Amino acid sequence: MCCETFVAKYCLCIFNFLFFLAGAAALGVGIWIAQDKHSFIAVTQIIENKELQIEFGKFTQPTVIEQASYILIAAGAFVFIVSFIGYCGAVRESRCLLATYGVLLLLILLLEVTAGGLAAAYRKETETETRNFLKNSIKKFYSTENPDAVSLMWTYFMAQMKCCGVDSGEDFNESPWGTSKERNSKKVPEACCILVGDMSKFTPKDPLCPVSPSESNSYYSKGCYKRMHEWLMDHINVMIGIGIGLGLLQLLGIFFAFCLCRSIDSYIK
Repeated sequence: MCCETFVAKYCLCIFNFLFFLAGAAALGVGIWIAQDKHSFIAVTQIIENKELQIEFGKFTQPTVIEQASYILIAAGAFVFIVSFIGYCGAVRESRCLLATYGVLLLLILLLEVTAGGLAAAYRKETETETRNFLKNSIKKFYSTENPDAVSLMWTYFMAQMKCCGVDSGEDFNESPWGTSKERNSKKVPEACCILVGDMSKFTPKDPLCPVSPSESNSYYSKGCYKRMHEWLMDHINVMIGIGIGLGLLQLLGIFFAFCLCRSIDSYIK
């Protein structure tokens, strides 16, 4: 075995073994949570810090746990399978497995490039569809009484990004929150207000903010879509760097896989 083949083989082994472990862990935790929610909740109760218990309590609602388990299972299974094929292909020097692994990485890279190209070519349509998707997620799911994963995501996102709804606080009018008793006389959720203290407690600086939001006490008119766009523009160089880094990492994996596959083929002959 030549030096190049040796490097390609062990780089693939180490790289895929690490991802294999990560995928297996995510898959295992996802299956555990899906099958035994009560024991997972019991583990969170072991934490002595009461503030941390309260924080974990927000994420241990049955709906949130169920949705999180499905996400972990799907992501873990995908990473587990792809990395397992790559690891076994490199260790066993199997041309079939290495070729399969290389093709899978190539397909993933092509899908990423295609998605990015289509989003850039049809920018207006992409923005419209993204806005509609985000508004529908609020309209169908947002609630603070029995929150699911989508509700928690919106609540924390608004508090951290200092925004409200997709375009404004009016986006909550047709949501489960907006049409339920939990709303009372409120016009916006507490997360839309200017908060004080620990952000995760969602304590409005002005107690009247949820009932009477204004420019001085809330972010009622500042939509999260625009705020997110501004944040992305401010960090565009970092995002481009991350994208290029991931692309190069995938290209390196593809190169190593086919390089090793070709080397195996040559010394077998």
